[in-house]
Amino acid sequence: MARLSANENLPLPVVEQLRRFGHDALTVQESAQAGRRMTDEEVLAFAAKLARAVLTLNRRHFIRHHAERAQHAGIIVCSFDPDFVGQAERIHAAISGMQDLTGQLLRIPRPAR
Repeated sequence: MARLSANENLPLPVVEQLRRFGHDALTVQESAQAGRRMTDEEVLAFAAKLARAVLTLNRRHFIRHHAERAQHAGIIVCSFDPDFVGQAERIHAAISGMQDLTGQLLRIPRPAR
């Protein structure tokens, strides 16, 4: 299963559901980095140091960082979805078959309603 680092903006219920699926998901708050006002670059570097893919709702900035910096442990960008379980299921489905997220950018859109 994947090693993930959830950015501060990702809802905790999504992280908890990913853990139930067996993923090793760490939140910024749990890593003692909460409240540090880390830049996106620092978030990427911190996650890479821990060999974890970044999981974030901050799509625009992290898509740009991926284009500018191919060296990262993976970036998973999501659209906000109040269906937290559904969002976790889509993330799980997207990453379950992947052996390595290093250098990858995955987009997890909210389904059309």
